[in-house]
Amino acid sequence: MTETLKPETPDQLCEAVRWAAAAEEAFEVLAAGTKRSFGRPVEAGHRLDLGVFAGIGLYEAEELVLAAGAATPLAEIEAALADKRQRLEFEPPDLGPLLGAAPRLGTIGGAIACNLAGPRRIKAGAARDHVLGFNAVSGRGEIFKSGGRVVKNVTGFDLSKLMAGSFGTLAVMTEVTVKVLPVAEETRTVLVLGADDAAAGKAMSAALGAPSDVSGAAHLTAPVASASGIERVAGAGGAVTALRLEGPAPSVKVRARAIGDLMKNFGELDELGSADSAVLWREVGNATFFAGDDGGPVWRLSVPPAAGARVAAHILDGIEGKVFYDWGGGLMWLALAPTDDGGHGVVRSATAQHGGHATLVRAAAGVRTRVPVFEPQPAPLAALTKRVKEGFDPLAVLNPGRMVAGV
Repeated sequence: MTETLKPETPDQLCEAVRWAAAAEEAFEVLAAGTKRSFGRPVEAGHRLDLGVFAGIGLYEAEELVLAAGAATPLAEIEAALADKRQRLEFEPPDLGPLLGAAPRLGTIGGAIACNLAGPRRIKAGAARDHVLGFNAVSGRGEIFKSGGRVVKNVTGFDLSKLMAGSFGTLAVMTEVTVKVLPVAEETRTVLVLGADDAAAGKAMSAALGAPSDVSGAAHLTAPVASASGIERVAGAGGAVTALRLEGPAPSVKVRARAIGDLMKNFGELDELGSADSAVLWREVGNATFFAGDDGGPVWRLSVPPAAGARVAAHILDGIEGKVFYDWGGGLMWLALAPTDDGGHGVVRSATAQHGGHATLVRAAAGVRTRVPVFEPQPAPLAALTKRVKEGFDPLAVLNPGRMVAGV
């Protein structure tokens, strides 16, 4: 019978972890639970509910620093930042609707644990690059912390980058400290209409190589663009390539004109203002276009941007689906028709041939049990990963099986 423990203090959390280790039990670690189906099904008989570790504990807008409980909803943090015209620069996506949960429930701890960053990743870096420090409890039942509450901190090892992307398999974070930045005065998005995947890849590469400081570069194929909530995107009648520019209004105006001149040979042009741009880039970051699709498999691929069109063609020649590109073509989202392996065979074949790696973001539990959700690691890297896991959680108390079966 599954039991849910709800520790109210770090000390109680330590006690719960030590009990599990002594009793040879394991926990599924969760707060809002919006990403429970992201990763393999956890091989645990109990749940550890971290909901109490929520709330903004420190926000120094002048110092560009915010500390909050790991279970604090991103919506709460973003609202507090908006009051001071600041934002999380890594633009954490809300994958709740894609994964069958309600929107705006995801937490700051979940975003960091999954190392999730949105379209601004090409300019601002990954989620891990914005973590200044954290407090946590290891799988050994020990309280520890890393980093601090200042942007420049050289104390100890940079464990923040290790926790980011660990999916809660190494330690349970109770508080995280992140840096924040001012909101841009104005945003414009230059749209290139009608380019095919290969031409769009060249257009995005040219835009990112220009001295215009593009902060978002995405390509929506025709079926995906038609699902946008922005009429000028949905009604374009074909593919749409989007290039975002942010900053002071006069600068954005000049840079948008320069990007438009550069894009003239790639297709017909259009432009979105700040409000429509905000909606479009949320759709891109959240993969909103695939939030329905009857819950079929969704893959997220990191590929060499120049190879994106070839990777998509390889996969979609083998299985029916839809694709769109983010990060200048370096990130691909694919929604595929349901199959017994969720498209694993054809996707791994494509990345092996053309380069890159793939993560199965959404699929039925049975599929996520049968096939590797994350890119299989070479033996030396897998051995190193195992040693790191043993260092933090030797008895596999925390989220066992989430990333690799039995670990």
